[in-house]
Amino acid sequence: MQLINVEFILLLISTFSIMLLLVNIIRKRPLSQLKKAFISVLGCISVICIGVIAQLVCTTFFEIEPIHFENFIYIGTCFLPVALCFTAIIFKNTKIKFDKRYILLFIIPILTLIILYTNRYHNLFYKTYSSNMNEMVFGSYFYVHTIYTYGLFFISIAIMFNVSLKNSGVFSQQTLLIIAGTSVPIVVNLMGTFKIFEMNVCMTPISFSIAMIFFTFAILKFNFLNITPIALRKIVDRMSDGYVVLDDNNLITDFNQTFLSIFKLKSEEIRSKNLLDLFNNKKYQTDIKKIQKAIEKTRNSDETISYEQKFEKVNKYFTIEITSISSENASLGTLIMLKDITQHKRDMETIRNNQDILMERERLASLGQLIGGIAHNLKTPIMSIAGATQGLENLIKEYDESIDDPLVNSQDHHEIAKEMQNWLPKIRAHTEYMSDIITTVKGQAVALSNEEGVSFTVGELVKKVNILMKHELKNSYIYLNVMMKTDEGLTLNGDVNSLVQVVNNMISNAIQAYNGERDKNIELEVSKKSNEVIFTVRDYAGGLPKEVQNKLFKEMVTTKGKNGTGLGLYMSYSNIKARFGGDITFEVDEGKGTTFNIILPIKK
Repeated sequence: MQLINVEFILLLISTFSIMLLLVNIIRKRPLSQLKKAFISVLGCISVICIGVIAQLVCTTFFEIEPIHFENFIYIGTCFLPVALCFTAIIFKNTKIKFDKRYILLFIIPILTLIILYTNRYHNLFYKTYSSNMNEMVFGSYFYVHTIYTYGLFFISIAIMFNVSLKNSGVFSQQTLLIIAGTSVPIVVNLMGTFKIFEMNVCMTPISFSIAMIFFTFAILKFNFLNITPIALRKIVDRMSDGYVVLDDNNLITDFNQTFLSIFKLKSEEIRSKNLLDLFNNKKYQTDIKKIQKAIEKTRNSDETISYEQKFEKVNKYFTIEITSISSENASLGTLIMLKDITQHKRDMETIRNNQDILMERERLASLGQLIGGIAHNLKTPIMSIAGATQGLENLIKEYDESIDDPLVNSQDHHEIAKEMQNWLPKIRAHTEYMSDIITTVKGQAVALSNEEGVSFTVGELVKKVNILMKHELKNSYIYLNVMMKTDEGLTLNGDVNSLVQVVNNMISNAIQAYNGERDKNIELEVSKKSNEVIFTVRDYAGGLPKEVQNKLFKEMVTTKGKNGTGLGLYMSYSNIKARFGGDITFEVDEGKGTTFNIILPIKK
């Protein structure tokens, strides 16, 4: 037999390339499960190739029986499908935990080696051995080994093919390369085993050189053995946001599982399909022209376009982000991200509804406070006017009766008329006071139904507060000391009556804090600091309890027991934040009192 021929040279090249690739992988640390599994694949192939080389050399120069090397070659042959199966499983799952189940995979390979090494006693593997495969006569167990081997090979290929179907882009390409590399020697060996064509012992190992081309390309070009792309695939599939990648013809080249689940699609339904055709369907009913224009716009720039869009049929809202993908000024496609904001939309709607309810409660509370204020403020002048009216009636009656009374002279008549005249300024004063109250209250009532803000001066605000709080302060024997530390003509933007409600609420709370004590003071200080106006309401009623301080402005709390709702301060804080863009702070001086600061920005 001539040893040096084309087949032998190809075998040497194949073996050398496998060993080179194996050493290169081992040198690169750390060794992941996938690398270890693939190293075992290359190790098994190396055993086969080295065994065949040794068989050819030794049988040519030393006339050693080939059967002795066959036992060594079959170590690689038996465990190669197991190693390949582990590689496929790990590639699909990123990482596996070894348990008793995987031990079962080794039973047939170990049993095969035992039967092979003891074949001369039972001929279960070979009935007749020959270095020419076409002359071999196989025993019954050989077919068990063959079925198991090819079964694992095909299972491995099926697992990898499944990974390829579920993925696209680089992940699909690396998978297909490994499948192609694995399939070449399997097909060659299968055709030789079943004598489809005449094949010598070198053909299967040589076929591995072709496989190495695919393996090397998958490793170097597409980073097959790097666990990061596999983990990244799992990450993007578990993202809450869906994504889809389009080529320049709007054909789908990549996507994640979230995108499929959003629209209840299957990967085979959309792979290489036109996205615009997919969405231009009654199944989705969305504005496809808007998506098309956004895609075209991004391709002409590096701009990312973001907007909200509803897909009617699936009844979902999405934030859609469209970005052009390019490298070295060459367009690679378009990335479309879809963030499901349906729940956010519903939550915002719930918040708006709750806000409307709270605002309505505030209006009702304000209306009740307004009515109560009217009753308090008008009670005294009405009673006074009623008393004056009764006095005038008595004087008129007295005057009428005295006309025909000879004992009543003109001097007496003048005195009665003078007394009647004295009642008129009192009535006029009370009616003017009532007119001021009605004017102020009218503005308050308008504010309850009109949210549109205007502007007002600091002096105007203080005047309204004084008028509306006058009666409550008088009845409580509490004094309001106003300290104006800024220009009364300073103008603020917003509805004055809304702010009056807040200030009055704080003054009322300060009155309540004194718990019926008389001859106490409340301070209303107006000052200016930088671009802010500060309205300070200060009492000396001992301060707020700590349990109330911790909840203030966060919850509806009250110190008034059953007589309070806790709505006043809570809504006051909301009003200042929402309507004026301001803030409310408080300071407690334990044992002395509480200070509330209403801070409003001065808008120019």
